[in-house]
Amino acid sequence: MGKLLVGVDLVEVARMRRALERTPGLKRRLFTDDEIAYCERRAKPEQSYAARFAAREAVLKALGCGFAGMGWKDVSVVNAEDGHPEALLAGTAQGLAFEMGVEEVALSLSHTDTVACANAVLITRDARPAKKVRAGERDALASSFKEARSIVLELERAQKEAGEARTHAASNDPSPTREE
Repeated sequence: MGKLLVGVDLVEVARMRRALERTPGLKRRLFTDDEIAYCERRAKPEQSYAARFAAREAVLKALGCGFAGMGWKDVSVVNAEDGHPEALLAGTAQGLAFEMGVEEVALSLSHTDTVACANAVLITRDARPAKKVRAGERDALASSFKEARSIVLELERAQKEAGEARTHAASNDPSPTREE
């Protein structure tokens, strides 16, 4: 049976800011180049760093593990073309997700001046219900098939009548025959 796996995490923005100020190399150790570029373009980069770190924790919680055995960058955040955040899995996290049958990671990030929050929902292949055709769609499709079938039958009938008419006309043809 499929599962929806959920993870949530909160990170204090001030704590992230202090950690980044105290340890300048921490950004490169924890975040990808793309994440750093994104965060540094923000008015308050520490909020975006905190949200991205919370996303890592949320995804790992949903996978049922922590950072033990994981690389810091095994979970990162990229932005889709429309701007919404997406979790990118690599290394051990990607392998574990594959073993668990995870097909999609839905990610939501939010922050205030003081707290960043991330919610991750991992959707396994068996968790998706089979797509059902609604009654109205089924009726419209059945009606469409009936209409197409009646057109085909009408064409076949007209073709048969035309063939019979040609045969009848040929057998009653009063045109003179050539005699030698």
